[in-house]
Amino acid sequence: MADQATGQWWKDDDPLLAALDRAMHPAVDVPASFLQAAHNCYAWHLIEAELAALAYDSAVDTTELALTRAESATLRALTFEATNVTFELEIMPDGLAGQLIPPRAGQLQLQSSSGETIDIDTNPDGYFRIRPTPSTPFRLRCLLSNGRVVSTDLIPL
Repeated sequence: MADQATGQWWKDDDPLLAALDRAMHPAVDVPASFLQAAHNCYAWHLIEAELAALAYDSAVDTTELALTRAESATLRALTFEATNVTFELEIMPDGLAGQLIPPRAGQLQLQSSSGETIDIDTNPDGYFRIRPTPSTPFRLRCLLSNGRVVSTDLIPL
């Protein structure tokens, strides 16, 4: 049976061209917002940015100490680590709170998966607040005083 189907491709280009046309022109259009979100997830925004790796996420913490809590926390704590800088981040219902470690004044940028960017200044102790809580996945980018850029991966909510 497979040989018959394959043999048809070799004998006549019309079925192959029809299949290619269906693949290139699907019957259902993909929503523009979906395409933009996909592009933002995988776009190489700044090639020289160092990626801060997720080191801790309270949402998936299964340590014995975390399991002894009587009730779940109303916030989510995340830690991202890169060379010489750590992002501590708390996601709360009304916004985000965070700190750069070691403490330093700096400039952050929140980039949402929808394409929106928000500039954020940290105080001399490295603290920052963002209100309201982003409604879509986002990443944080930090420009350090030595010109280095450090970025988290997309943070899903």
